[in-house]
Amino acid sequence: MFSNFFYKCKEKGLNITLGEWLDLQDALNQGLCESSLTQFYYVARMILVKSETEYDKFDMAFEECFKGVKNETEVGKNMLAWLDKPEMSKLLHEEEKHWLNQIEEIHVDKDDVEEKFKERLKDQDSEHNGGSFWIGTMGKTQFGNTGGNVGGVRVGGSTGYQSAFAVVGARKYRDFRDDKVIDNRQFQLAFRRLRQFSTKLDIPKTELDIDGTIDKTCNNGGYLQIEMMKPRKNAVKLLLLMDSGGTMIPYSKLLNDLFQAVNKSNHYKDVKVYYFHNCIYSKLYKTPECDNGDWIDTEWLFRNADSDYKVLIVGDAAMAPEELYSDTGNYRGPNGGLSGYQWLQLVKRHYKRVVWLNPKMAPGRAPWREAETAIKEMFPMYKLTVKGLNEAMIKLMATK
Repeated sequence: MFSNFFYKCKEKGLNITLGEWLDLQDALNQGLCESSLTQFYYVARMILVKSETEYDKFDMAFEECFKGVKNETEVGKNMLAWLDKPEMSKLLHEEEKHWLNQIEEIHVDKDDVEEKFKERLKDQDSEHNGGSFWIGTMGKTQFGNTGGNVGGVRVGGSTGYQSAFAVVGARKYRDFRDDKVIDNRQFQLAFRRLRQFSTKLDIPKTELDIDGTIDKTCNNGGYLQIEMMKPRKNAVKLLLLMDSGGTMIPYSKLLNDLFQAVNKSNHYKDVKVYYFHNCIYSKLYKTPECDNGDWIDTEWLFRNADSDYKVLIVGDAAMAPEELYSDTGNYRGPNGGLSGYQWLQLVKRHYKRVVWLNPKMAPGRAPWREAETAIKEMFPMYKLTVKGLNEAMIKLMATK
């Protein structure tokens, strides 16, 4: 059983060393799990999981490996299906919600509720909605979901009054994962890594120079002499190039979040944002609609955005080979007589730091995605997840 759990954890992506696994065996031998599956869960997670971002992977491995073990509070698939009625939450009356929200303190005998819950699990064999006895929806018992009771055990469903003292059948840590697609806040946190402070900018001296003031005052016989200095400002210049339209349409919200995050990160020395369709050619568009004429020359960008710009390219690299390699393969706008591959080489040649973020990157070398494989060999490419974005930011700030 336990060796199967080890391989299941590895299958889910957990990096478990042999030493950590032997530590778990030692904990079992010393009786730290007290013959309890719940205790084993917490001890194993404490020893094997290094970060909260991996809790969800651990939970999935644990569920798959031990779902057949008898557990008094285990909820079967039928029960979860009976309770899976998201439309029910819309039927709650506003007066009832208001009344429940006024309750400041909830007195619940947790042991009594849990015992009743176990009894109902053993006896219940059908779906129940409403009522005051069985596990169900819209009822008055202290177990189920979208009911009118405050405090108890929520089974499946979504949170309502947030008064339950226990939740069964929910993956609580899926939002902690670092391989999930990111949102606006996570974009902003990642962009904070792009910081390179400097006092060499052409700005006025507006900050007090404490060390300089002390030196000048001492040299001036103790008479105070104030010294000012230029504030340290972020000297990073960012160029964001985003693929728009076609196969990137499903990721429009994601690109919008990224754009908003960049705009809110107003501490950069300069930010430029342009768009392209499938691949970069002789024109870059000013808006995500990629309308002909509403563009700039890519060569103009090379002349006006020097090599110190950090370049972040976002796209799925999903294009026909001729769009990348043929000098007549561009399906939108002119290409200046060069292939997409040649334009990408010019980008690589001009800028010191370029990374590519891909929302649906194929693992390894994907023979069915020839263009993506070729671009991977040209630029460091990362999957557009929390982990991938952080790795890309580190790469952009690398000194070598």
